[in-house]
Order: sequence, then C-alpha cells, then structure tokens
Amino acid sequence: CSFFSSNAVPLKVALINADPLGEEINVMFKVGEDLRQDMLALQMIKIMDKIWLQEGLDLRMVIFKCLSTGKDRGMVELVPASDTLRKIQVEYGVTGSFKDKPLAEWLRKYNPTEEEYEKASENFIYSCAGCCVATYVLGICDRHNDNIMLRNTGHMFHIDFGKFLGHAQMFGSFKRDRAPFVLTSDMAYVINGGEKPTIRFQLFVDLCCQAYNLIRKHASLFLNLLSLMLSSGLPELSGVQDLKYVQDALQPQTTDAEATIFFTRLIESSLGSVATKFNFFIHNLAQLRFSGLPSNDEPILSFSAKTYSLKQDGRIKQVSVFTYQKRYNPDKHYIYVVRVLREGQVEPTFVFRTFDEFQELHNKLGILFPLWKLPGFPNKMVLGRTHIKDVAAKRKVELNSYIQSLMNSSPEVAECDLVYTFFHPLLRDDKVEGIDGIARPADTSPSSPTSGKVGGEVKLSISYRNSTLFVMVMHIKDLVKDGADPNPYVKTYLLPDTHKTSKRKTKISRKTRNPTFNEMLVYSGYSMETLKQRELQLSVLSAESLRENFFLGGITLPLKDFNLSKETVNWYRL
Repeated sequence: CSFFSSNAVPLKVALINADPLGEEINVMFKVGEDLRQDMLALQMIKIMDKIWLQEGLDLRMVIFKCLSTGKDRGMVELVPASDTLRKIQVEYGVTGSFKDKPLAEWLRKYNPTEEEYEKASENFIYSCAGCCVATYVLGICDRHNDNIMLRNTGHMFHIDFGKFLGHAQMFGSFKRDRAPFVLTSDMAYVINGGEKPTIRFQLFVDLCCQAYNLIRKHASLFLNLLSLMLSSGLPELSGVQDLKYVQDALQPQTTDAEATIFFTRLIESSLGSVATKFNFFIHNLAQLRFSGLPSNDEPILSFSAKTYSLKQDGRIKQVSVFTYQKRYNPDKHYIYVVRVLREGQVEPTFVFRTFDEFQELHNKLGILFPLWKLPGFPNKMVLGRTHIKDVAAKRKVELNSYIQSLMNSSPEVAECDLVYTFFHPLLRDDKVEGIDGIARPADTSPSSPTSGKVGGEVKLSISYRNSTLFVMVMHIKDLVKDGADPNPYVKTYLLPDTHKTSKRKTKISRKTRNPTFNEMLVYSGYSMETLKQRELQLSVLSAESLRENFFLGGITLPLKDFNLSKETVNWYRL
C-alpha cells in the first residue's frame, strides 16, 4: 500500500490475484467522491463496446473496473503501463499541449520498431474513435489532459466521469468543454502518421461514423437503462431533461447517411477547437510565465515564415492602403492592397493583406508595447454581412487611417521588426498579376479549368428514394498534383444538361491529397426511368486563388448500371 499526493490523498492498494498466473491488481481507494456516476458511465461504455463487438467492430476499448463501496467512497482499478496526456505533454514544456508530436514520440519511445509502432498507432486510431463516440453520446464533460490516458500499447481511454449528460464545468459564464469531444492536433498527428491528412484519417472518420450508427440503433436500450437510475439520487441524472441530452445526441429521427454527415461535422468542429488545447494548457501551467511574442526560431506573424527588419528591407518612406480586391478562396472575401515605398526605390511594391492579418498585427503590437498608446483599430463586428463591397470600402479608409497613425508614432513602434515583417513582400504577393488582376470566382469561367496529371480514387454512396437521387461524396485518396498540396472540392452534373442546372458542389477541403467530405449532393424530382437515361459526371478540382481552378480528375457513371433500389457504396478510379 502507498498513497497518491493529490488533495484527497487516495490509497494505492495492491491486491493479490486469485489466478496464480495473473499479475497483481492495483486499485485506488478514494474517499470523498461519489463513484456511482463513474460506475454508471463505465457500464454504459462497456455495453457500447459489447454492441460494437457483436457487430464485428473491435475498437480496442480499455474497460477498467470501478466499485462504489459506500457513501462517497470506493475503488477504481488502475490500468498498468499508462500515463495521462498531461504527463506526456509536459515532457515537452508547459506549452506541450500546443505541439503536434508529443504523443507520437512518446509512443515511439515504447514501440521502437516500425512494426511495433504501426500496431500502437492502429490501437490509437481504433480506441480514439471509440472514445470520441462514447464521450459524445454520454455527454462526458470536464475533459482535460489529466483525465485522458494513453497506454504504451497505443490504447487511449478516459477516466473520471464526475461530469456527464452535458453538465459541463463552467469557467465564469463559459463552458470549459467547448468542443463536442476531445480530438486535438497531436492526436491527429498519430492518426495520420504525420502532419498531412492521409487515408488513415479517413479510416478514423469511418470508424467513428460506423460506431455512432451502431449505437443509434440501440437508442431505446440506453434511454431505458439510464431512466432506471432516475431515482438513485445522482445529481446529474435526476430528471427527464437529463435523458433528453442522450436522445438528442443519438439523433433518432435521422438516417444513417445523415448521421454520418452530422458526426463528420462534429469531428471537424472538435479538431478545429483551440479551446480544448487552451484547456489542456491551463492544466499544464505549473507557473504563469509571460513570454510575449514567439522566440526568434518561430514566426512572428502567422502568415510570414520569417522575421524581417528595417536594416534588411530598407526604411519605409510612404505606406497606404491603395485599394481592395474581391477574392474567392474558398469563399468570397476582400483583400486590401497596400502600397509601400522605401528609401532608394523608384517604384513602390504592393502587398496584399486581409482584415484578419491587420488585426493580428494590432494584437501583437499590443503584446509587444503594452505601455504605449497604439492607434485605435477598426471594429471587426459589423451588423449584417461582412464580405460585401460597402464594408470593404469603409474598412479601406479605416485601415489606411490606422497605418498612417502607426507609421507616424514613435520610432520604437513604427520601426520595429513586427511592423517591417508585416509590410515585407511574401511569395503570394509576388504571384499576383499586378494590382488590377482580380481573381475570378470559382466555376464561372466558360473555359475548362487548368489540367495536369490526374489520378486517385473517390468513395461514393449512391441511393434513390422518394423520387430523389442521393449522391454522398465520402472520401478521396491519392490525388495527384505537382508542387503544393491541392485544395480539392467535388463538382457533379446529371448529363445531359445543356443549361447546367444540375451542378452541385461540395465544400473545399484545405491542402490535402486525401480529403474527407461526407457531404450529400441531392437531385430531387427525378423518376427512376429518367435517371436510367442519365449519367453522373463527377469532377475533382483544386480551388486556386490566383488562377483558374485546377482539374485533378473525373469520372462519368451511367446510372443505368446501378441498382437504384438499394444503396451502392464503392471506390471509383478517377
């Protein structure tokens, strides 16, 4: 027996295994905590795992035991060879939660051969998918890196279920759990096997959606089991409104395809949540240390790879916001053309900056010069639509006034590296075809898009019901494009279509050769006989901001070859 140093000083007790060949069983004995809710949550997760296993889906879940032995006391089984994410991340400093490699490097430490590491990565992908679905359906809250654990075999699991059914921990008036579930970029790094999206992430999305749909089929089972506990006195399971959280989470009225789309959007939302990383960072923060701007080896501005100075680029004589341009990358927005004239230059240079990039400059100047009175920055909040010409014209005047005030302020501010980095020409500025070259919106050109090498495969689900054709674009893998990764999207037509009224498009996926869409393209009002005479033309294009969209591949599928009375899911070569 020993004890842990946390506030409740729980005991660590080693139990002798009744199986003479088994290892000793380590448990934590806690006093001061109602473990009945943990027991219930773990039982629900165990039932989920049984359902998945019965359907042939092994998500490699770690199910540990928990036993409430009396009022506010009980035992929790300790899972051997595991660490909290916080312990793993702080090996890389207090900001370890903002880095992508800690989990992968920790796993590689315990799995040094390629075969071992691949197995551990696979365990991670499957168990992470199970955790995402289970914690979302049960509304497990107060998720931080001290209650998510990782075994050195790659199995991820959650502990401490003191907050569930959507009863989130509050931070003032804000929910601490802002994302649907915990899925961070360092987890995605392990799933992808690196920084760029790969087909392994598509496997992860498919596992999540498959697991979610299997649980949805048993919605009444979970609601009935939880309703049996309404009279138990658990503070977070006391009324019908608590059951409603699970019912809403399971989306009982939707089809499997609609639920797949829904859960894919949840994955995207969770992966894009900075709030989760910040929450992790708070738990890592042993002592508050203000470090201001990044160190020299990190970019000073998010859109510039390097830092530049007056000494390198030459003193700026004049600077003004010259005009603004409309862009489509991926959606319509305005970019501001800044005219910069330096000492010794006859011709000015033009740099192109967004409103958000001006905002970043202002925010970082505030960090760098907290005691200086900086010029007022235009208000970002605009009533109504923000990406319209009137707003851009107003902001052009305001931004010009801002930079005039900035460049006329103290030399310490006006000549600092941050300001000179902001006005340094980037590679994207050099590519713009003069200040009159305004990028055309995607898909409005009458000519066909630029084409090069094509290749890859697309996964589609095609079905028909109620006089409607449903084309679900699921994944694309192994796209071919020279140079930088493409920004792919999918466009479809039902041919023949002389007036191009049947055009449908997916959203644009960013910088990837292996995008996941899980988006439904719908064609309503078509009889089965009409569709048998049509062909589905599908094109994959890359959205390019400064030139024609780039053709990455395509396929034409005669619908007479499909049995439209049932769903067809298949990969097709582009």
